[in-house]
Amino acid sequence: MSVDTLPWISGGLAILLGLIIGSFLNVVVIRLPQKICAATHDPEHTAGTRRLWFGLDYLIRPESHCMHCRHNLRPWHNIPVLSWLWLRGQCAYCAARISPRYPLTETATALATWLVVSHFGLSITAGYACLFVWCLLTLSLIDQDTRLLPDQLTLPLLWLGLLANLNQTFTTLESAVIGAVAGYVSLWLVFHLFHLMTGKYGLGYGDFKLYAAFGAWLGWELLPQILLFASLSGTLLGAGLILLRHQDRQTPMPFGPHLAAAGCLALFYGAEINYWYLTTLS
Repeated sequence: MSVDTLPWISGGLAILLGLIIGSFLNVVVIRLPQKICAATHDPEHTAGTRRLWFGLDYLIRPESHCMHCRHNLRPWHNIPVLSWLWLRGQCAYCAARISPRYPLTETATALATWLVVSHFGLSITAGYACLFVWCLLTLSLIDQDTRLLPDQLTLPLLWLGLLANLNQTFTTLESAVIGAVAGYVSLWLVFHLFHLMTGKYGLGYGDFKLYAAFGAWLGWELLPQILLFASLSGTLLGAGLILLRHQDRQTPMPFGPHLAAAGCLALFYGAEINYWYLTTLS
């Protein structure tokens, strides 16, 4: 096998894996918020929450089915992207419209996986980075739909970041621990100061935990950069939607997707951006 063909093979495998994972993420994005809602309204709330943490059967049961006619789907109806194109975006049984977000999520996951493998190569670091971006994509979609960043994703993401950096995969363990604490505390302070000054709540506790996870993965040095880019992104998008009259000024916007996008940027180029910034000022 020629050395020149290895990048094509690894890239192809990354895309294939990304498509499969993207199909699974579609399930998580839909079913996890439903499970949280069901657990919250459980008369035995503690038992409901325990099942939510330790029982993952809701991700595989019931089987994949049409949201309209409830008919179980055949395996060939679940092929990432291709099934949606083949069915022309409609259910095979009731012809109800299937949201294009399903193939878009699968495509985005495949692209993200390919970018990770292209950047880090076939390595343990790439494996950790894939878990990182897959989780961020899932959190972004859930936050966009429900204004919720579930503990069932943010907390494992935080702990996994600390574990990944036991061997200094992305940063030193010292920087990761300080980053986790600083990430949570900094946004917690912003949250309470904003509330004291305006009487409004501008962030949610899920944002604190996600920001802490970024500190655990990438170190405290990249936290200012992530918050800066996330704030700029959120401000520009919000202003654009208001100017186009697609959104009212009082309508809250999810901050999670902006944090996630800034976190992904920092994963790939955070060190280079910090170096450029520091050398430009000096």
